[in-house]
Amino acid sequence: MCWSATADLWAGLGIGAVGLASIASVRRPGDAPLAALPLLLGAHQVVEAAVWRSGGGAGPATLAWAVIALPLLPVWVPAGVLTAALPADRRRLLAPLAVGCATAAVLAYRLATRPVTAEIRGHTLGYVVDLPYAALLIAGYLLATVGALLLARDRILRLLGLLTGAGAVVCALLWSAEFVSTWCALAAVASVVLLVWVRSRA
Repeated sequence: MCWSATADLWAGLGIGAVGLASIASVRRPGDAPLAALPLLLGAHQVVEAAVWRSGGGAGPATLAWAVIALPLLPVWVPAGVLTAALPADRRRLLAPLAVGCATAAVLAYRLATRPVTAEIRGHTLGYVVDLPYAALLIAGYLLATVGALLLARDRILRLLGLLTGAGAVVCALLWSAEFVSTWCALAAVASVVLLVWVRSRA
């Protein structure tokens, strides 16, 4: 998330452009899911621009934002790392994928059975979802996403894992203080790193 509708929209378009460049640079079919991740992150920012413009609430844009952020990413990231890995490395990458699938199943169920709402809090958007065992779900989410990247043999993906883990902490602290959201900046950095990774594989 960014700090305004305009910032979200421009960030989404910029990140999406990086995603198109990443897709165009793919030379190995297994790299396509990770290369396409910036497109998903860009779409996420554009969807959030719509949440800002609607004033929050529980509309379709809010639900779309939550679907991408919650059940989709903890499956997409470890699956992408797995498909990009060498066959000999894939066994150890099954664990974060399994954790991601379990976490995503719980999150998807909650989104299907409970409302999700968004509210504008100064320069941030707060999303409210009724989640059981929230600490456990957050741990599973981070193990699936950050953990998969850290387990990758590729040094650029491991760097992305470190950046994402550190960035998530900073974003969470700033968001909880209702100061300003920096998630769009983290998404932009991650997207550029993925573009560098794809081009290094060509």
